[in-house]
This record gives sequence, C-alpha cells and structure tokens, in this order.
Amino acid sequence: MNASTFGDLPFDILAPILRQLTNRKDWCSCALVNRAFNRTALPFLYESLDSRIIGKTVLYHPATTLNSRPELAQYVKHITETGAVHCGMLLRYPNITRDSLIALSRCKNLQSLTWTDDGSTSAHILFGFINALHSIPIRNLTIQSNGDLGEDVWSTLKKRTGLRKLSIWCMEGPPRVLQGWSPLLGDTLESLELGRCAGVPTTIIIEVLSGLPLLRHLRLKGVPSPAIPLITTYLPQLESLDTDYVQSYSTRKEKLDHPIPNIRQLTIHTSSIDEMGLDRLWRWILDLVPKAGLETFKLDAYTVSGEAAIPRRFILDLAHVHGRTLRHFEVGEAGMTMTDIECLCTKFVEIESIGCSVLSTDITKIIKSIQPAKNLISLRLQMQWMPAGYGRPTSRAMLFTAEDAEKMMLREESSVLRVIAIGTVLYSVSSVLGALRTRSLSSNARANGSRTALGCRSR
Repeated sequence: MNASTFGDLPFDILAPILRQLTNRKDWCSCALVNRAFNRTALPFLYESLDSRIIGKTVLYHPATTLNSRPELAQYVKHITETGAVHCGMLLRYPNITRDSLIALSRCKNLQSLTWTDDGSTSAHILFGFINALHSIPIRNLTIQSNGDLGEDVWSTLKKRTGLRKLSIWCMEGPPRVLQGWSPLLGDTLESLELGRCAGVPTTIIIEVLSGLPLLRHLRLKGVPSPAIPLITTYLPQLESLDTDYVQSYSTRKEKLDHPIPNIRQLTIHTSSIDEMGLDRLWRWILDLVPKAGLETFKLDAYTVSGEAAIPRRFILDLAHVHGRTLRHFEVGEAGMTMTDIECLCTKFVEIESIGCSVLSTDITKIIKSIQPAKNLISLRLQMQWMPAGYGRPTSRAMLFTAEDAEKMMLREESSVLRVIAIGTVLYSVSSVLGALRTRSLSSNARANGSRTALGCRSR
C-alpha cells in the first residue's frame, strides 16, 4: 500500500480538522501546504482580526491586507479596534483610520465589532466606525472606553436594530443605559452588559430592561443590590446574571409582583465588606436563586475586611435548593475550611470545579476532603499551609509538588480530576499526550514546559 499524503485527504474533512487549531501561526502554516489546505485555512485565519502595536513604532493592522486583497474580507466575522492605534500612531501612519474604515466596509459578513479605548479623545474616530456599520447587519457590539461616547455616537447607535449582544462600558459622561434604544432591540437582544449604572434610578433601569424580554445574559455594574431581585422579575428568560453587591443599610425588601427567573449562572462582585455586610450578602445571594437549577456560582471579592470565610450555613442552604444541579463553585480568595470543602463535595453531587482559599496542614487532608466528589475535574486553591506544630501559615508553592498533583488525580481509578492549581502553579493533563504539565499562572512568568507521563513518577 502506498504511503498516504495530505493530497489523499478528502476536502470535506479538512475544515473540521483545522478548526481544532487555535494558534494563528498554525493556520498560517496550513495555508502554505497546498491549494486545498489554503482554501480551508484562510477562513479560520481571517475570521477574527485585531490591530497590534509592536514596541513603540511598529503597527500591524489587517486593513493593509484586506484593502490589497479584498476577496479575503468575506471571511472576516469579528473585528477588534483600539483607540490607541488611531490616536497614537497618526504621525507614522496618517491614513490608518481611513484605511481601516475602507477595510471595514468590505467585511459584509461581519458579525461583531469590539472597540476598546484607554483614552478620552477618540469619540470622533468611533463615530466613523459606527457610521461605517450602517449597511452591515452585525449581531454583537462591544464598546469599552474611558471617555464619553458623545451625543453623535450615541444618537447613531440608538438607530441600530438587530443586535443580539451589546456591551457598553464608558467611564465618563452620563450613564448610557439604553433609554430610547431598548424598544428597537426588544425582538433580538439576548445579552446585555451595562458597565456604569451608578446614580441611575431603579425605575429607569426597570423601564429599559422590561422592554428586553429575550435577555438571557445580564451584567450590571453600580445598581443598588436591593433592586436586583426586583429587576430580574421583568426578565423571564434570564439564565445568567453578573452583578455587584453594593452594601446597603436598608433592611427593607422590594415587593415582587412576578417570580424570579431560573438563573443558571450567577456571578457576584464584592469589595470592602464588613462583617454585617457579609451576613447580608449570603442572604441576598440566596434570594436571587430561590428555584432549583443553579449550575455555576462565582464570587469575585477584591478586598474583604472582617470575616471573609464562606459560612457553612450558606453552603447548606444553597445545597438544599441546588444540590443536584450546581457544577461550579468558585469563590476566589474567600476562605473555606477543609471540612467545608468536604461538605461541598458531599452535598453537591454533580460538582465539577471548585476554587477558593483554604488553610491546611498536609496533602492528605486535601485528598480526603475531595473524596466524595466523583465528577470533580478542576480544583483551584489559594493555599495557606499551616505547620503541624506552632508557626505561622505560609503560601509557599514548594510544599506542593507535581507528584502530589499526580497522587490527587490518581487517588482512585474512577477519578476525573485533571486540573489542579495551587497558588500560581497549575498542574494539568494534556488531552492529546496524556502527560502531566506544570506551568506558572503568574502574569510575568513563562510556562516552564515540564511534563511527566500521568501514572508514572517523575525522577
């Protein structure tokens, strides 16, 4: 039998194979193999485009390629533009905005546009991009800016229809909460993020959101916490809620005329909570998810003063309603004890991932605490190691090794645990090679590339 070559592969199966790649360099290499690979790889290579500034002087922008080869624009579905490119590189690239707008107008199959801007002087440039979209039926729009959008941009945006996902994050100017725009989006919008709602009356928030009955994902920042349960009752399709917990000294609950929807993903952000605030936080969270069905719970606590531990009572009350559905419990740096983790693994029978801060004396206690979790795939712990005798807790990663990670993953034959993060060190199993990989999660550290075959001790 003759040896098989790339040319023997049926053309129809190339796309599913190449779609498994995630690195642009790999797609670029595939495009150079032969004509069949080129035709298959180009759509993936140009599907998502963004501009990049290399160093202080070199700019890589896809507009140059799209304008010289317009036929490639048909593959573009997602574009990310940054204000820094158009405001900071004008001396070296004076036509960058004009070329970008021409390239954008060629992308007739564009589905999403993301605009990010760290400055506050590029509203007129954003206005040009919004105008260029008038004949392109995009579905997703994200705007993240430190500056005010300006009335010209906002007036133009309020005329757009057909959006399914919208995210507005503007740190200056009046809060933009879709007043006058939501009626045009009511038939299509499913995901909404409003990054600045502080100071906006609850009645206005409700008026806007009640006109968006198809919303499934909602992220709000700055809305008073007591108003959140009431707001959700106007969104019967809501499945994912991401919001802040803002301390309130009022104990009055809003009267609910409609039921709270069945929320599946709940993310809460907190900051600087005192002991009384924490007590109210747990009750408030439980009020947001009174119906069984919660699958993911995340708590993002930046700074917490006073008692920062997750109460056992909260875990038990949450399990009473969601014990058969919760799969992901991630509370960041909020503290739990080993017995709390064991309780979590026992009460939530489908738990797949756990993330928290914990105090422990040895590895065996960690293994014992997760023993009941038969479906646990990921364990991420901010460890404080307590010496067996007297002494202060330490967070040194050297107390946990790759051999310990292997021991936990292979604690029993049916174990599916494949990701363990202890502090800033991540241990994971390659789905392709079946090897245990170790790398640092630190933002300024590179992966060290160490591997051992799972099931074999490293020497």
